[in-house]
Amino acid sequence: MARPAYTPVSLSPLAQLRTGRLVRRLPQLVFGLMLYGWSMALMIEAGLGLDPWDVFHEGLTGYLPLTFGQITMLVGALVLLLWIPLKQWPGIGTLLNVVLIGIAVDQGLALLEQPDSLVLRAVMLVAGVVLNGLAGALYIGAHLGPGPRDGLFLGLVRRTGYSVRLMRTSVEITVLALGWLLGGTVGVGTVLYALAIGPLVQAFLPLVQVRVSEPEAAAPLVPESSPSGAE
Repeated sequence: MARPAYTPVSLSPLAQLRTGRLVRRLPQLVFGLMLYGWSMALMIEAGLGLDPWDVFHEGLTGYLPLTFGQITMLVGALVLLLWIPLKQWPGIGTLLNVVLIGIAVDQGLALLEQPDSLVLRAVMLVAGVVLNGLAGALYIGAHLGPGPRDGLFLGLVRRTGYSVRLMRTSVEITVLALGWLLGGTVGVGTVLYALAIGPLVQAFLPLVQVRVSEPEAAAPLVPESSPSGAE
């Protein structure tokens, strides 16, 4: 039997907790966020280019006495502050996103070393991108709130009326340019991520999403992350 297609739900932070199945959803959320950080570590150690936000994070490592994971957490917290004028409320998944991904990426970087072989680095890159897509699907499919970066462009969509594609592209081009100017790694991995992450998340979502009901009384304050990406 074919898996049902991904069905996005739009729930307020309180409604996200009231829809049930938390015994399944919370562990899936935590594992998805940790896997997201570990997949980031694979792409970083591959040294062949990062996704736009991680180019920005890596660029900042040259200027701040913080680890990559700590910078990821700092940027996530600062981006979350931008939700205030957009009148959005974070879910538990949003808050855990800020903390757990940073912890996991530092764990991964402590365990991994960049191989000398270009072939092995390419394998690490591809594995990182694929696992990143799975991780994004896991935490989006738990329906416990978007990541701070996803919520930023979704909030801009709601406030400006422009399309998701335009707002996401505008935000990511901006952080990519800033990261590159700061010395972040842009390369083939950046292009691969941009082309592959949307289809990967879209493919994994029907396999891992948790079916929850959408209460009629739930106020749709923050739409769920779109299947085109994560974090």
